[in-house]
Amino acid sequence: MTISPEQPVFRFAPSPNGLLHLGHALSAILNHDMAASANGRFLLRIEDIDRTRCRPELEQAIFDDLGWLGLSWQHPVRRQSEHLDLYTEILRRLRAMGVVYPSIMTRGEIRAAVAAAEAEGSAWPRDPDGTPLYPGRERDLSLGEQAALIAGDRPFAWRLDVAKAIDLVPRPLTWQEAGAGPAGETGQIPADPASWGDVILSRSDAPSSYHLSVVVDDALQGVTHVVRGRDLYHATSVHRLLQRLLDLPEPVYHHHRLILGPDGRKLSKSSKDTGIAAFRAAGKTPADIREMVL
Repeated sequence: MTISPEQPVFRFAPSPNGLLHLGHALSAILNHDMAASANGRFLLRIEDIDRTRCRPELEQAIFDDLGWLGLSWQHPVRRQSEHLDLYTEILRRLRAMGVVYPSIMTRGEIRAAVAAAEAEGSAWPRDPDGTPLYPGRERDLSLGEQAALIAGDRPFAWRLDVAKAIDLVPRPLTWQEAGAGPAGETGQIPADPASWGDVILSRSDAPSSYHLSVVVDDALQGVTHVVRGRDLYHATSVHRLLQRLLDLPEPVYHHHRLILGPDGRKLSKSSKDTGIAAFRAAGKTPADIREMVL
C-alpha cells in the first residue's frame, strides 16, 4: 500500500447498532496493522447518528471486542452524535451552492413511480446496489417552492443534485485505489457519482447521511488512508464528488475483500453466530480470529 509523505492516519468507524462480526474484525485488524507498519496513527470513530438504533451498551461492546483482539487506538474517540451542528453547517454550505434540494417522496411513492414507468416499457435506472434512482420530481423547484415544501407537514430529506454538483467540480474525477475493486481494479479509478443518482445527505430524523458525515470526518481527522470493505467500493464515487465540492483532501482508498456467510452473502450484525463476542465465548483466542480473517 502506498504511504503518503505525512504521517499516515487510518481509522476504523463502526456503528453501535449491533455486535461486531468477523468482517469488522478483518477491517479493524487491517487498519490497525497498516497504521503500525507505516508508523502511523490508528483512530476509532463511532458512527452513531442513528439514535434510534445505536445504543451505549453496543458501543461498549465495540471497545470490549477490539480490546480483546489486542488493538489499541488513539484517544479521544470521535462520536458523530457529538458533532451534529457541524454536519448541519456543511449542509448549509451545499445549499448555498445550489447543489441540494428537499425531497418528500416516500419509498412507496418511489416504488409506484418506478413500477408505472416500467409498466410502460421504460427501463428505470438503478444504482450499483440495485436500488432504483430517485425520480427527482422536486429537483427544479424554485426557492419559494422549496421553502413551502420545507414548511409543510411532510417529512423531507435533502438530496444532492448530482448533475449540478458534477458540473461544478474539475474533471477528471478519480480516486487512488490501493486495494482492489470487485473485478480486481486498482490504481487510478474513474469515479461515476451519476450512477448513484441524487443521494440523501440529510433527513428530518437524521441531520447527516453516511455519505456526508464520512467525508467530513475523514477530512477533519486527517485520515490519509481509508481501508474498508469492498461493499463500499462504488460509494467512493459519491465521496470523491463531495470532497471536490467541499475542497477536502483526497485520501488513498483500499477496499478489502468481504467475509461471506454460508449463504454466500456478506455478514451482517444480525448474524450472531459470526460475532466476535460469540467466538470469544466459545473459547477462541485473538490469534484464532486473525487466522480466520487474514
